[in-house]
Amino acid sequence: MKRFILGLMCIGLTSPALAQIVKTEELSEVTVYATNYKYLNSVASDEPAAVPVEMLERKVAAFDLENSEYYVDEYDYYQIRFYIPEGKILAAYDKDGRIIRTIERFSDIALPNSVKAAVLDRFPGWEITKDLYRVNYHEDKGAVKTYKLTLENGDKKIRVKVDDKGNFL
Repeated sequence: MKRFILGLMCIGLTSPALAQIVKTEELSEVTVYATNYKYLNSVASDEPAAVPVEMLERKVAAFDLENSEYYVDEYDYYQIRFYIPEGKILAAYDKDGRIIRTIERFSDIALPNSVKAAVLDRFPGWEITKDLYRVNYHEDKGAVKTYKLTLENGDKKIRVKVDDKGNFL
């Protein structure tokens, strides 16, 4: 009886392994390229951007213009707006879906450490109450990033402009 059960187990375990037929198919070649890599490289900085900024910039870069509802063969230029509660981006695309330029504006986002350190060094005892992050990107000129900060110390209030590296403008 033991031999019979062991024999059935051996046959049961080996038969499925022999029953598999593997078909090989040759797939067509796919070329993957990043259309808006210049934009992403230009807006990237040494320090990671705030999460909402990075998320919306990636959406802008990944937007598929040719398969969108806005695409018409006759136009050479498209302006698309992207919104989230923290900010917005107005992006200009050419007819091939490449980003020509953008205007970006974000309010009350996490500041990079270089900006916080620069403000703390120059204005000790002051508190950052509001911040506005602006990015102007042009395909030929690259990205210009500025922070407009409102600082308060008691009843005193001042506004300063800082670039993304912590240099005051």
